[in-house]
Amino acid sequence: MEYTRLGATGLEVSPLCLGTWRFGQESGGVVETDREQAHTLLDAFADAGGNFIDTANGYGGGDSERWIGEWLDDRDREDYVVASKVYWSQESRFQENLSRKNIRAEIEGTLERLDTDYLDVYYIHRFDDDTPIEITLRTLTNLVEEGKVHHLGASTMAAWKLTKALWKSDVEGLERFDVTQPLFHAAYRKDVADYLDVCADQDLAVCPYSPLAGGFLTGKYERAGDGTQDVDAPDGSRGDLDEMFGDWYVSDRGWQVLDAVREIADEQDATPAQVALRWLIQQSEFTCVPIVGARTTDQLEENLGAIEVELTDAQCERIDDARGT
Repeated sequence: MEYTRLGATGLEVSPLCLGTWRFGQESGGVVETDREQAHTLLDAFADAGGNFIDTANGYGGGDSERWIGEWLDDRDREDYVVASKVYWSQESRFQENLSRKNIRAEIEGTLERLDTDYLDVYYIHRFDDDTPIEITLRTLTNLVEEGKVHHLGASTMAAWKLTKALWKSDVEGLERFDVTQPLFHAAYRKDVADYLDVCADQDLAVCPYSPLAGGFLTGKYERAGDGTQDVDAPDGSRGDLDEMFGDWYVSDRGWQVLDAVREIADEQDATPAQVALRWLIQQSEFTCVPIVGARTTDQLEENLGAIEVELTDAQCERIDDARGT
């Protein structure tokens, strides 16, 4: 597997990142990915050459971090790039913010659960409008100076808030965000162009979550009825179980993109999922490392197959045209 440079961090990472939000996650009283399944997925990812693992303090009530920590215990920690997040609380009661108190408590809990001395990337999971950003950035800067965190990341937020944070870092001499994690995929109904323009201009790596639109871009969904958001979903799929699936992932743009992705998949002898992931990997304006949240090793193997696909410029343009960009 060939690795890619993660923006300006200097870190060499696999072209896909393994997302672990399903680890320990309960849906309808059933754990989506249990401890044994989590370790099996981590094994498969590492055996394929994957080295970039994404988690958060709240995933599975902390089980995601615990299970990754147990798995890392039998491996060389230096071989892996591990990212986690802070905002929601596992340690500080009633603290859901980016205050100094909450960040300090949460980093200790995260490091303990992961059984590691440091994080390679530490994201703010959300922007905190009530805590001055310079307080948050100064606290995070101290974590970098203490060696507990190597690089800072920012997840979902408005483009102007990301710009404000970068400006504060520059004028105050504080550590700045090097990595971002927006919701971004080929079929996304909302444009995040302004956010991505900031990333391109500031050499920030982009690690999009839900890169397959909750499974919509795998090609397993078909139109049902006359409504744009009416889908024929396989039993047990997210579209079958989540009543908000249509609102989140299905749009006129989405169906147009899916048609283009399916056509290109046939041309490439690939799957729609692999084409959708490869379109992200081949973004030319910024480093893009999609986060895949496979539930089975078969799904993970399919996702990893995107690394071997190479889209032509014309094929990428067809997807862009379907998006209306």
